[in-house]
Amino acid sequence: MPIEILPGLLLEEDELKITYILASGPGGQNVNKVATAAQLRFDATRSPVLSDRIRTRLIELAGSRATQNGEIIITGRRFRTQQRNRDDVVERLAELIRKAAHRPTFRVATRPGKAARQRRLDGKLHRAGIKRNRKVRLDD
Repeated sequence: MPIEILPGLLLEEDELKITYILASGPGGQNVNKVATAAQLRFDATRSPVLSDRIRTRLIELAGSRATQNGEIIITGRRFRTQQRNRDDVVERLAELIRKAAHRPTFRVATRPGKAARQRRLDGKLHRAGIKRNRKVRLDD
């Protein structure tokens, strides 16, 4: 069953390799017996659904979670069950891909207009006048 990342961007489940490992943390007596932590591996460089722009940004955003080969490894051990940890790592990968697909808007640097500069100078002049009138003058 494909995982919908964005409208028009579906990720097939066979592209994900999920293994289960022993987890630290909550689990009670089963913590050393049952492998509940889910480790997801996704090969971003060979994925046919990702465009080149999304692929490079995804590897950049993954940071230390990406290997030299472009494989992204996400480990989930927040929950006590395999299924919830599996759903967690799949959702975290989907969120990472959504973030990579988002095009950041670039800020265009602008300068203040002539009227704004004049208002700023008028305000400074007004404040200086107030302070100048506070002085006590001693006339001889």
